[in-house]
Amino acid sequence: MTKLLVTGAAGQLGRAVLHHLLETSKVAPGNIVAVSRNPEKLSEFADKGIETRAADFDDEAGLVKAFTGVDRVLIVSTDELATPGKRLTQHRTAVSAAAKAGVGHIVYTSMPNPDRSLVSFAPDHLGTEEAIKASGISYTILRNSWYDDNYLRSMPHNLQVGTWYTSMGSGEVANITRDDCARAAAAALADPPAGSRILTLTGPESLAAEEIAARVSKATGKPLNVVHVTDEQLAHGLAGAGLPDFVVKMLVSADANIRAGNFDLVTDDFEQLTGAKPQDLAAYFEAQKAALTA
Repeated sequence: MTKLLVTGAAGQLGRAVLHHLLETSKVAPGNIVAVSRNPEKLSEFADKGIETRAADFDDEAGLVKAFTGVDRVLIVSTDELATPGKRLTQHRTAVSAAAKAGVGHIVYTSMPNPDRSLVSFAPDHLGTEEAIKASGISYTILRNSWYDDNYLRSMPHNLQVGTWYTSMGSGEVANITRDDCARAAAAALADPPAGSRILTLTGPESLAAEEIAARVSKATGKPLNVVHVTDEQLAHGLAGAGLPDFVVKMLVSADANIRAGNFDLVTDDFEQLTGAKPQDLAAYFEAQKAALTA
C-alpha cells in the first residue's frame, strides 16, 4: 500500500489537493495522510477515513515523525513571507525530515524560472529546489504560474473604481487556477512521472493587462480601464491602501517579473500530467463573477 502525505493540508491548496486525490485521482482514503499544525481543522477529511497528523515546519523531529511510514510527500510551500529567509529554512527542514524518514519521492510546489525571477520570494523556491536535488530523493517539482485567484484580492476594488493600476507594462502572463495546480499536484503525488522531473504549470494562454481587463469586464459587465504606472508609483499606492510592506514588495515584484517576461510561457505540462485542459482565464472570471462584483 503506497502512503501519500500532503503538508499544509488545512490551507487552500492543501485542501484542494486532498479533494482531488479522493475525487479525481481516486486514491483510497486509507492511503492518504494529511498534515497540519492544526489537525483539528481537518475533521472533514478525518471523517472520510484520511489519517491526520500534527507537524510544524519549525520542528524537524515532529516532521520526521509525521513523515515516517510514508512513500511520497507533497511539500506545499508555507505562507511565511513576512520574515525574509524563514520560509526557505522551513522548507529545508521539511526536505531533511523527508530524507531522515525514508520518504521515496517528494513533490514540491515551486514557481516558474526561480533562478531569474524578480518576485520577492523566488529565492525561497530556488533554494528549496536545490535542497531537494541535493537530498538524493527522487522528485517532481511543480512550478506553478501566478494564480488566477490572486485577482480576487484586487479586482473587486478595481472594478468598483473602473481603473486597474499596474506596472506590468506590455508583459504577458499565463495565469492558472489554484484548483488546477491542486489537481496537478494530486496527480503527481498519486502517479508521479518516472525519475525526477521539473514541470511548469501554466494556463492555456499568455495575456497582457488589457486582455486580462477585457476578460474581467466581459464576465462582470463592468468597464475596466488599465493605467500603466511605474513600480514606485504602484508601491506608493499599495502602501497608501494600508498593505504591509512585504505584501507591497511581493505585488510590485510580481508586476516587474511579468514586465520582464519571466511569466510569459505556456506549456502543456498540466495536460500531460492530468490528461485534462487547464481552465482559461475567461472561464475562471465567469465562474467568479459573484466574488468579483461583491
